[in-house]
Formats: sequence, structure tokens, C-alpha cells
Amino acid sequence: MMSSRLLRQRAATIFGCLLAYTAMLAGAEAQQLHKSAVVSFGLFGGQDVFRSEATGAAEIVAKRFAADPVIVRFNSGKTADATTVTLASALQTAARSINPSTDVLFLILTSHGSSDGLAVTAGRRTSTLTPARLGGMLDQTGVRYKVVIVSACYSGVFIPRLARDDTLVITAADAKHPSFGCEDSAKWTYFGDAFFNTALRRATTLREAFTLARGLIAKREASNHFEPSNPQMSGGANVEPLLVARR
Repeated sequence: MMSSRLLRQRAATIFGCLLAYTAMLAGAEAQQLHKSAVVSFGLFGGQDVFRSEATGAAEIVAKRFAADPVIVRFNSGKTADATTVTLASALQTAARSINPSTDVLFLILTSHGSSDGLAVTAGRRTSTLTPARLGGMLDQTGVRYKVVIVSACYSGVFIPRLARDDTLVITAADAKHPSFGCEDSAKWTYFGDAFFNTALRRATTLREAFTLARGLIAKREASNHFEPSNPQMSGGANVEPLLVARR
């Protein structure tokens, strides 16, 4: 007859196995629940670097975070697809394809910037995408978890309106400084090259990528005797745990 001590040991072993199996299922479920979608817009049509950066950034983010769908729009000498109207529409399209309560919406914007917001030039049409207007677009999606990455001068102006625990905001500069590298012949701006093209290919989290990119940008600006752009990362306390890049 089996002793009571042996019975307790076997019961503890079985219970431990059940706990481990439950944890494994929970982990698998969490991996499946947190999907992502990417919307990437090159808003300034006068220079090809913004088309290149919007396209390249979307590809890298989609690959690293297994995003689907991926919506890319840009303006150029031949196209005028990236406007405030098409941006709002693209955000709604992406939102409808994911679970608004559990999934993550990435928004990438690249353009010239000012203290008022982002320059939008589509053919002969020009306008400014302000933090208030972009915030309204994002609110209307109904998506809880969002990552907004803005590559532009003075892009820190978007942080007060957008950054929340459920919205992570990464910008190429603070609200008082320009960023650099928007030459027409370039494939990336300084920020885009450091964050998307270099850091995000190596890091496993957005915070790791940002920290690495900020150091790379500081070195490059110092070597060119530029005043620091001070890239910013704010908000996102509830978003970061959901995102681990896939290698």
C-alpha cells in the first residue's frame, strides 16, 4: 500500500506539471493575442528620402513584429497618395483588421516638421498635420494599444497630445530642435537610419532599439558639429510588454 508521504509527493509532482502546462498555454495564448498592424506615411513629396524611409521602415517593423496588414503611402513627384484624408482612412482600415482591445497599431510618419506639426505636400496641395488632428484620428480608430513613431524636425511636439500608458510615442527630435539627414538622395534620415535600419534589426524591444539609436544619432550629430536633436520616447507603459521583436 502506498504511504501517505509518497502520495503527497506524487500529488505535488502532478500539480507542478499542471501549473507548468497552464503557464505554457497562457504564454502561447498571449503570443497569439497580440497581433499588430502597420501604417507608414511619407508625407512630404518634394524629397524622395521620405518615400524611401516610409517604405523601408514599414518593411522592417512588419518583419520584426509580424505585422499584418501593412499600409504604406507616400508623396513624390509622380504620386500624391499621402494626405490627411488618406491617413485617416488607412488608420481605419488597419483598425478594422485587428482586435482593438488586444492588438497593437503602429503608425510611422516621416516628413519635414515645425512647431505646428508635420508638413504634408501632395502635388500642389499643402497642409500641416497637427498633434490635435493626429490625436483625433487615432482616437477614432478605437484601438487601445498604439505605437507612434515620428521622424521629423521638432517632432517632440506630438508627445504631450499622444503619449499615454496605452500609446508609446517615439520622435526623432524634441519639440525645440531639428533632426537631420533629409537630403533628397538619401535613403534614410539620421533618425531613420539609426532607429529602423540599424537598431531595430538588432534589438528585441523598442526601448532597446531607441536607446541604441539615440547613441548612434548623438555620435553622428557630434561628428558633424550639429546641435543635438534629442530624440524622445514617452508613454507606452502598457504597450511595451506586448511587443518583443522576432528574430
